[in-house]
Amino acid sequence: MELPVINHEDYFAKIGDDHKFPIQKFGALANYLINKNIVKKFYTPYPCSDQTLKRAHSETYIKKVKNKSLDQNLIKKIGFPLVDSVVRRSLVATGGTVLASKLAINYGLACNTAGGSHHANFEGGAGYCVFNDVAVSAQYLLDRGLAGRILIVDLDVHQGNGNSDIFKNNRNVFTFSMHSKSNYPAKKSISDLDVELEDNLEDKQYLKTLKFYLNQLNHENFDYVFYIAGVDIHFNDRLGKLKISDEGIKERDEIVIENFFSKGIPLCGVLGGGYNKDFDKLVELHSFLHQSCAKLF
Repeated sequence: MELPVINHEDYFAKIGDDHKFPIQKFGALANYLINKNIVKKFYTPYPCSDQTLKRAHSETYIKKVKNKSLDQNLIKKIGFPLVDSVVRRSLVATGGTVLASKLAINYGLACNTAGGSHHANFEGGAGYCVFNDVAVSAQYLLDRGLAGRILIVDLDVHQGNGNSDIFKNNRNVFTFSMHSKSNYPAKKSISDLDVELEDNLEDKQYLKTLKFYLNQLNHENFDYVFYIAGVDIHFNDRLGKLKISDEGIKERDEIVIENFFSKGIPLCGVLGGGYNKDFDKLVELHSFLHQSCAKLF
């Protein structure tokens, strides 16, 4: 049996060669996973339907993204140009997480090679996030009775404010965000459990903190987990403020994935953020999610 991993060539969008967001990482990660024999083939997703999107986003917002009529200030807030390839990418990447979320039920684990767009809320996008793929997918599972109580484990360096906003009144989704206290967004929202980390935190304290809170969460009765495995906690990340090593990130991923897999709780892993100064290192760090899952098969 092989780990199901979702990828689509349209995860790459034309945002300009000098853009701060390293969009080439999606194609590079897919090649890395194949070349290192971590994955033999990918599942290909369809673009997410309006019907599925509108359970986590307003119909007005979806329509304005699709016909590229979004207000300039809202486009600026997202940080990507609103062009055809960005619209296509946002729909396909969200469809990718929906597909991964279903496959995780059958296989125990599944991963997308994109996703984790956790700053997008019901009314709009922000911080390089157009549609909130995890929120869309969580709602999809709940609507179809495929999950009853969902946990979102968000270990991106930035708070998952979109998820906490979307699910603030939903008792079936528990949002856990462990993030840099002083980082974006400036105004944090309120998750079910927020753990704020001080600048320059290193491996030992980070992993100790993570294990403590995972142990707390293990007392809850979750039957499904989404894991946002942002690698912007790395010491060499352009947008992070923590000092976690390669080994720290690898151990983090293994701890989270083994914790839930060993209990028979399906887990869907998505990429989250990563803006490393070293592009090849960025791709390798993102691959730890898939490697950690593949190891358990």
